[in-house]
Amino acid sequence: MPQNPIPIIAAILMLLSTRARSTSVGFMLGWVFGVDVAVVVFTLLSAILLASTPSATQPTVGVIELILGALLLLLAVRPWRGRPKAGVEPALPKWMGAIDSMTFWRGLGHGFLLAAVNPKNLMMAISAGLSIGAASLGVGQQALVIVTFVIIASCTVAIPVIGYLVAAERMRSLLDSLRAWLTHNNATIMSVLLLVIGVVVASKGIQQF
Repeated sequence: MPQNPIPIIAAILMLLSTRARSTSVGFMLGWVFGVDVAVVVFTLLSAILLASTPSATQPTVGVIELILGALLLLLAVRPWRGRPKAGVEPALPKWMGAIDSMTFWRGLGHGFLLAAVNPKNLMMAISAGLSIGAASLGVGQQALVIVTFVIIASCTVAIPVIGYLVAAERMRSLLDSLRAWLTHNNATIMSVLLLVIGVVVASKGIQQF
């Protein structure tokens, strides 16, 4: 699941906060759990859909994927139009201002919500769940695909956290530079990601007919 830069920026800010270790680990675990729950739920729903309407399965999945693709393309427009002008400091979500005082459990909650409830990530999870559920895989194969997906979807949050836990001092300056770059390019990155994913999802939907 290519990601919104916001969770990555949040993880980096947590690593630069006074409670870096506990908060960032909580955020990482919440993110992994959120991705896992979202994909599993939509894989199960997709399997139920396939079982209940076998004759209309592929067109139904195709329509859903076309709708998701169109929504992702529409979402790509907003951050592109709202990207900051040169020399203007981009605005980040207000909750990030409280990161320095966050605990492990609040980090866990924010990670879960961003992974499983955030509309952009949720639509990607729906698409992944539909694809896995429609792939005619056995239970073991589905579990393996889901685990692989969760690992890939979590690596951009997990890598900086694990890197910091292993070599905190070496990572500090790199994390600060990465945070600044992601903050200034957040809108552009998000627009490109949503555009690419929207086209891919819509293309998969067309192939179902």
